[in-house]
Formats: sequence, C-alpha cells, structure tokens
Amino acid sequence: MLKIAYSDVFRYSVPEKHRFPMQKYILIPERLLSEGTVSQDNFFAPACLSEEEILTTHTAEYWYQLKTQTLPRKAARAIGFEMTPQLVERGRYIAHATYECALYAQQYGVAMNVAGGTHHAFADHGEGFCVFNDVCIASNLLLNRGQAKKILIVDLDVHQGNGNASIMADEPRVFVFSMHGAKNYPFRKQVSDLDIELDNNTDDATYLRLLKDTLPCLITEVAPDMIFYQSAVDVLATDKLGKLGLTQAGCKARDEYVLEQAKAASIPVAIVMGGGYSENIEDVVEAHCNTFRVAQQLYFGEIAG
Repeated sequence: MLKIAYSDVFRYSVPEKHRFPMQKYILIPERLLSEGTVSQDNFFAPACLSEEEILTTHTAEYWYQLKTQTLPRKAARAIGFEMTPQLVERGRYIAHATYECALYAQQYGVAMNVAGGTHHAFADHGEGFCVFNDVCIASNLLLNRGQAKKILIVDLDVHQGNGNASIMADEPRVFVFSMHGAKNYPFRKQVSDLDIELDNNTDDATYLRLLKDTLPCLITEVAPDMIFYQSAVDVLATDKLGKLGLTQAGCKARDEYVLEQAKAASIPVAIVMGGGYSENIEDVVEAHCNTFRVAQQLYFGEIAG
C-alpha cells in the first residue's frame, strides 16, 4: 500500500497573498481521494519529532531559540513565515513524517509526505520557508539507528538544497545530488556531492536528458539502500520563482524516471514535495498529484485497493 503522511498541522495560517501556497495541503489529498487514486486508508498521521531527534541535526542554540521563541528578528524573517509556537510544532510533525515515510518505504518500496522537502534549513538556522531540515533529520535517524547504511538524496527542486549540502558536507554515508537553476535562490550556493546547474528556460527534453545521463550512474556508484526524492514542482514554466521551462508532462516524466530507476534497483524511496509557486494553484496541485499518481500506478497498480 502507498503510505502517505498527512496532518492538519501541515497547514499554517499565512497572509492572503503570501507567496507560499499553503492551500495545497488541503487540495492535494482532496483531489487524490475524489479521483480514486488513493483511499483514506493510504493516509497516516505522523508523530512529533522529539528534542533528542532534533538535536541529531540542529544545534542546541537554534533549537533553544525556536522552543523559547527567542529567534532574532532577522533570523525569523529569513524563514519567511510568522514565527510562532505553531510554526515550530508544524515543522516537528513534518520532519518526523519524512522519517516515518522512510520506514514505510522500506516495507512497501515507496512512501510519500504531502509536505516536507525543507532543504533550506541549516544546522543552526532556517531560511526559505524551512525551519527544520526534514530529509537530513530522517537520514541521521536512519543512520544512527542502524536502519540504513548509505543514503542518496535526489533533490530536483528548482532551488539548490543548500541546507542539505551544508549539513551533510562531512557525512560520507549521505550523498547529496541537487539539480537546480543556476541563476536562482539561494544566490550563494553550497557545495553538494553533485550539483547540476540549469540555465533559465531549460525545457523538458534537455532536463530529462541530463537526468537520464546522471541518475543511473549515481545509483550504481553510490549504491544506496535508501533514496530521499525531493519532487518539487517549481521546475514548471508557470512557476513564479522557478525560471525553468518544464511542462506538466515533463515534470511527470521526471517523476516516472526517478521512481522507475529506484524500483528497478530495489531501493526504497521516500518522497517529499518541496516547492511549487505557480500563479494558478491548479498548476501546483496537478503537478504534485501527478507524483502521487505515478507512485501509485508504478508500485501498486492504478487504483487504490
């Protein structure tokens, strides 16, 4: 069964014209259920990340500032959401959901988080709508608990996963691959294990060729026993913050290719959503839903059972 992490806590109150499309956390599950791609049984409510689990990845000072709501104003502004206890709590559930997805992926081959992909969070600060780094926390928990030995992060968000690169810079058991826009946020890039920088307006054919030239070799060389896939949809040509040129079909083909490679190699894959900022939220929701449809069809057949 395709296990999908979802909780009402994923939704956070933001001003009406905020850049982040918070409504997608309601619309994605609604659409998947209404069209019959999944059933209510596919969804699970994640647990909350403990303090001990947070400190596997984030500094004690940063965590103290978050839990006491004493984060400096400039640091809070860099995150991009109003700093409240609810925001911190939300991040704890999202990050633990990604860890739980990894465990479900080991059981079923794939699992998905309706949220997650908070790859701009560093050990000692957050930025770019990211408070905790869910994929890095999940990776550290798997490694610390002997639940994985080698992890590959496949980050196809249009923005470089600078937090991933920084946190995992000295961790040889985690390989960070990021394919992202060269002329986009973050403007000061970190160094991942492999970075592929894309020109503005990169189209479907060019994007998919680069991915196909890279991913199979990477899977062979890294030989991971777990993959985290950041399947962001800010690669779409319609995206306000993206600057690339992918179509809905190209974005879906990207997801199909990544999951086909993981499945063919029998490597569990935990999928997180990452960004998507198209003017019309319909474009965001449809592209995200395509990722769920691809996973459901490829691993379990077209209709949820």
